Amino acid sequence: MNTYKQIYETVKRVPYGKVATYGQIANLTGMQRKARVVGYALFRVAPDADVPWHRVINAKGEISESPFREGNDYLQRSLLESEGVEFNQSGRVNFKQCQWQPNPEEFPQFEIPSI
Repeated sequence: MNTYKQIYETVKRVPYGKVATYGQIANLTGMQRKARVVGYALFRVAPDADVPWHRVINAKGEISESPFREGNDYLQRSLLESEGVEFNQSGRVNFKQCQWQPNPEEFPQFEIPSI
């Protein structure tokens, strides 16, 4: 399966109102330490695609801002807030409240770290 397609299929599993990190998605697709590849793949997704790209954030709990997104940084936060994800004054989410914890049975071939 194509690497980007694997990433997209994993991101589609992130539930409404939850977030995952780029590194978490990389690990779940068998690409340990390749969080940037996940970022590149999600950058290519159209904002209205069926891949919930907006549910993937950085390991600090922030939206990774980019001048190349042409306003999608704000869109990402807006979409997450519409799903009930809250940001603190520093622009970070509380991982204990909203980080996706996938069922290990869904990804038996990979070790799923807990928060």
